[in-house]
This record gives sequence, structure tokens and C-alpha cells, in this order.
Amino acid sequence: MPKISDVITRHVIVVRPDETVQRAAELMAQLNVGSLPVYDGHALLGIITDRDITVRATAFNKSASQTLVAEAMTAQALSCTEDDSVEDVLKQMGDAQVRRLPVLNRAKEIVGIVTLGDLATRQSVKTDTALREISQPNEAVTSFA
Repeated sequence: MPKISDVITRHVIVVRPDETVQRAAELMAQLNVGSLPVYDGHALLGIITDRDITVRATAFNKSASQTLVAEAMTAQALSCTEDDSVEDVLKQMGDAQVRRLPVLNRAKEIVGIVTLGDLATRQSVKTDTALREISQPNEAVTSFA
């Protein structure tokens, strides 16, 4: 059974919670990615996506240079470990409706990130079920924090 460590993208750039969303967006643009793990040097705190920046900062007319990553990130981000099986990670992604997961080692340090694209192109397990589950419509958000 293939492990997720066989398909992950290593050398992941992270962003600190005290950096601005402008800095996070700049990094995303430079790296051509849509998300960055939020890491304080000791623990994974969450993940910030281009969508987080849009709906939690831009939509409320918050200044990108004044808003901290901690204010816009998705806290308590899901993750997997490098020893998890590809099948288990696909199921977790489908159940949680996420397209990417930070990958941690046994010491809880970030060692990579796995995306649905990685799984579709770097291994032989079918990703269609996970994609179908990930793409199911969520309930509409009716109030804002």
C-alpha cells in the first residue's frame, strides 16, 4: 500500500501567523500556489488560502498590509502524516472536502503538502471518488463573523 510520503511535494514554504495577508498573497503569487501552511516554528496552526484572503479580508474591505494571517487563516487545519496511506488521505480529503493537506512527520513538523493534483498525477489510486466528495456543494454561509 503506497504511503503519502511517496507523492507529497516537499520543501513547502510556510507563513507565520504574525505576517500580513499581503505577504501571504505575495508568496502565493511567487510560488504559483493557492495556499500556505501557517506555522509558528513549533506547530501547524492552520492554513491560509487565496479564498481565505478573499472572503475574510478583501470582502470586508480590510487592508491586506494591515490584516494578519492569523485573522484570515483557517485555524485547526487538517493534516496527515507522512506514514499515512494514500487511500486514507484520499478518504480524509473527500470527507473534509479539502483539496490539500499539510504533511507532518512524527515530531509534528511540516515535511510537505499533498494536493489532489499530486495524488492524481503521482500514483495509481483513483481519485475520482475523492474529487466527487470534495466538489459536493456545501451549505451556504448565511452570516459572517
